[in-house]
Formats: sequence, structure tokens, C-alpha cells
Amino acid sequence: MRSKADHTAAVREHRRAAVVVNTKSRRGRRHYDEVLRLIRAAGFAPLGVFPVDEPKRLRATLDEALALGPDLLIVGGGDGTLSTAVKQLAHRDVALGVLPLGTTNNFARSLGLPLTRTGAVRIFTAGKVADVDLGLCGDRPFANLASFGVSVEVAGTVKPWLKRALGRAAYPLTALTILPGHHPFRAFITVDGVRHELLTHQLNIANGRFHGGWQIARDISIDNRRLVAYQLGSGKRLRLLVETMNRATTGKWRSLAGGPFVIGREMLIETDPPMAADIDGEVRLRTPLTLTTIPNGVRVMVAQDFVDT
Repeated sequence: MRSKADHTAAVREHRRAAVVVNTKSRRGRRHYDEVLRLIRAAGFAPLGVFPVDEPKRLRATLDEALALGPDLLIVGGGDGTLSTAVKQLAHRDVALGVLPLGTTNNFARSLGLPLTRTGAVRIFTAGKVADVDLGLCGDRPFANLASFGVSVEVAGTVKPWLKRALGRAAYPLTALTILPGHHPFRAFITVDGVRHELLTHQLNIANGRFHGGWQIARDISIDNRRLVAYQLGSGKRLRLLVETMNRATTGKWRSLAGGPFVIGREMLIETDPPMAADIDGEVRLRTPLTLTTIPNGVRVMVAQDFVDT
């Protein structure tokens, strides 16, 4: 692996980039031509350009793009698309260039990236290469979040047209329709030999700083070698509803030091009953599960003022 300084210099000097855009994403199809113009206007002559209108082809398309040997792989889409790209790029000498074209853009927000297309492309020429942490849930890397509870049902229920119309507000509104029939569950989080027990409708384990487009806590980081576990509400539906809507409307999240957070590098998650995990949008594994951090697991282009540890 090159040093990050050498990698940054190579991106700026040689402009060897490949571009993959999920044209099925909320804004991917609408802005596809525009982002290509912006990338070329920034001095890049892409080694290859790959629109993806069939999500099942995304992994294979990313492999095609990587086979061209780029220093920078520019990926446009939502958090699901970027999470897939992160998995493909883990521990590789290629930097990810993020084009946030989704609904919540949690990964881009966690990196402190501009959410405008012009601003995002500017990072590719004026930014730097950094390496940030990944989470690992069972055998599956994740960039943002592993979650258990009502959000798993929300992810499978929220309508694409509602996301297009309302953006990130589509998620809490969909949760309102699911919550009346949802049953609370008991969760056990073991960190450093200490077992924490809680009753809740929703448990989240975060690697990134944002969930649903809102900041989890003011002092959380995607590059601090720690995972953060927290519940939304309690076993009472009304408390979950009030807390979710308060955070969705005000964006006020407390400090890690003053909130009901469990923090650690490795966590054992058990639930009663056993539950499915939503891992960056993919519902695959079931509890019990061990979650850990992968320090400096993936290289990304970020702004110059990003604190890279």
C-alpha cells in the first residue's frame, strides 16, 4: 500500500479514475449526465464509466471498474451502493470517491463531505486520501450501521416513491405505520466482560456518525476504532415514537458522555427472541452476533480538514 500522501499525489497528478453510478438510486438517473460533466471538467478522463440500472450487477460492475487499475474509484448512489463499494475496496490501494446521490447519505455525512454534486467532485481534486474504520458484523463488513428491531421492517417496507417525494422523512413516517403492531424485544450487549440488558423496539450499532440523515451524537467519529450501541426509546411504543420524531425534527443528539450509549471495539449482541440484523441495508444474519471494528479498513477521498487518525 502506498502512503496516503503518495496516494493523494497520484490522484491529483495522474487523475486515473473509474466511475460507477447507480442509476436506480434516488438521484442517480436524473443527475448521471451532470456528474460526468463535472468529473470531466475537473480534469479527469475516466478509464471507464459504468451506469448500473440493475442492482444485482453492482458488485460485478465494481470489479470491472477496479480491474482497470484506478487510483480513485468514484461511486455515485445512496448508502446501499456506497456500502457495497466499501466492501469491495476494503484493504485495497484504491481510494473511494463519494458522490452522494441517495436519500439519507449517511456515509457522506459521516465523512463530512459536501452533499452537493459540485462540492463532492471538488473533493476529488482539492481533498486528500484518508483511511477510516469499518465495522464487522459476523463476517460482513459495514460502513454505517447494524440495526435490530423495527428498522428492519421499515427498510423492507418503505416505498421508493415515498423516498423520492419526502427524502429522509420517509423513514420515520413508515415507522409510524409499523410500530402499532411491533413487539419489544430484550437485548443483551456484552462489552469488555460487562453485560448490558435493555428492553426496546430498536437497537442500533453504529460505526459512522449518522443514522437516517441525523447525527447520532456530537462527538462520535467514523475513525476512532469504536462502535457505539444505543437504543431508540424503550419497550414502550409511545416513547420510541416521541424520541424518533423529536430527533427527526430537531436533529438534537446528545454527547456520548451524557447519553445511553454502550461503546467498545467488540460487542456480543444477543436478543430474545433471536432477530435478523439489518447491516447497511442488507438483512442477512441473525443474533447472536459479534461485532468488531476494522481499523483504517478503507481509503476514501475527504476534505483537507478531515481529522484522519
